[in-house]
Amino acid sequence: MSAVVMSTQIPPVEWLPGYPGVEQWHRVPSTGQHYLDTGTGSPVLLLHGNPSWSYQWRHLLASLSPEFRCVAPDLPGLGLSPRPPEPARPADRHQIQLAYLDALFDHLVGDRGMPDAGWTLILHDWGGPLGLALARRRPGLLARLAVLNTIGFRWPPGYRLPLYLRWIRDHRTIAALAHTTNLFPRAAVRAGVVQPLQRSERRAYLLPSARRRDRRAVVEFVRSIPRNDDEDAWRLLESANGEDHLADVPLFVGWGMRDPVFTPLVLGEWRRRFPHARIHRYADAGHYVMEDAADRLGHDIRDFLLASERG
Repeated sequence: MSAVVMSTQIPPVEWLPGYPGVEQWHRVPSTGQHYLDTGTGSPVLLLHGNPSWSYQWRHLLASLSPEFRCVAPDLPGLGLSPRPPEPARPADRHQIQLAYLDALFDHLVGDRGMPDAGWTLILHDWGGPLGLALARRRPGLLARLAVLNTIGFRWPPGYRLPLYLRWIRDHRTIAALAHTTNLFPRAAVRAGVVQPLQRSERRAYLLPSARRRDRRAVVEFVRSIPRNDDEDAWRLLESANGEDHLADVPLFVGWGMRDPVFTPLVLGEWRRRFPHARIHRYADAGHYVMEDAADRLGHDIRDFLLASERG
């Protein structure tokens, strides 16, 4: 694994309203990856996407941690995790992410006494394909799955990535401008929700990318979005045609219906591929469904986990 070259400044906890206290902050010894470990009970892994970090899970952690042990890492290059060197090819970013997730799991099992099987994965945005790839690499790990506005397969027919993401992905000049101005995260904390976040919450979301040197991964994640079916990213993530290892897994699908990226068309593909899924639509929620529908989502996922655990 490549050496770490930089990391974010650690913000004072009072700048992170609703975020768990520092006694629940931990780091993977081999990589420095930051993660939260809170609660007791059956293990749950929550994987965020881009541009975000574990701060997005604060409401869901409060709902689940009384009965489940929740681990919420910051993906490398994002949040409070270190900034690895940039890979030579965009597709190699996904291999780096999976290597860090493997190191996280080895640490959780070997050093923190957590089980190597029977996990629930809660996945959002880029956390979806990364989490599903991790599950395929580790047979027996996955017991239950909850997906929130994410992808687990190639884009469905008729889908088109929003124009602003295509601009960043396809044009180096615009990508450089987005990097310089921190435009994508600044837009996401406003356009990604239906109900506006409080100013202190927006600031908390943006803190890890406040310095220019700490925000490169935000743009590079966008640049590595697959353009077509034959790109390396799909093969590296091993997430296409995933029905074979999910057919018997209890599946919760929670969807913010006003998401401009993961649209109802993508939700329809989840429903078509996995007819056994328990689907919850949140009509008044956007991309950050865990913000707009915090209480309802927490209640619904908790009920799903308890019911499938008993079943």
